[in-house]
Amino acid sequence: MPSYAGRRQTVELLPDATTERTVREVWRRLSEAGLPSQAAHRHPTNRPHLTLATADTLVPEVRVQLKHVLEGLPVPLHLDGTVRFTGRTSVLAWAVRADAALLHLHEAVWRALRDAPACGRLNPIHAPERWQPHVTLARGRAVACPGTGLFSAPPDGPADVLARQWVSARTYDSTVRSATPLGQ
Repeated sequence: MPSYAGRRQTVELLPDATTERTVREVWRRLSEAGLPSQAAHRHPTNRPHLTLATADTLVPEVRVQLKHVLEGLPVPLHLDGTVRFTGRTSVLAWAVRADAALLHLHEAVWRALRDAPACGRLNPIHAPERWQPHVTLARGRAVACPGTGLFSAPPDGPADVLARQWVSARTYDSTVRSATPLGQ
């Protein structure tokens, strides 16, 4: 099986300011409790996001196509409890409930990259049939789900639902560690 660790370009959605603050607050609480947290990742590009796809590269023609796909933003954002992924590196995350608008946007992004051979290989974990949308809270070798006292409830109560949105998109280049807005 091929390795996808060398991937360089992601397509990511960014949340509204209120959701970003909420996620960063959880990062802070985890860190203050001495637990792994994304707060420890101090690079200026580190921020709450939802990865839609990862490819070797994003050629200019695909960036133009993505601009049109991303005209559908904003789309609703629903956080839906915590989830833990295990493997070489474990991840603690808030699961994202994928409504029809998010699923449509994700599939359109995936299709744009898949249909452009110049983008190279896509990471199959983002394929529509395998994608598990989430916002990372912590990653590390020994990430466990802490007690719920460290979390405020996911910001998705009845009063919050309409205010929570994925409002913009970016690409992240893991080789040069830079982020660039997409679709704007």
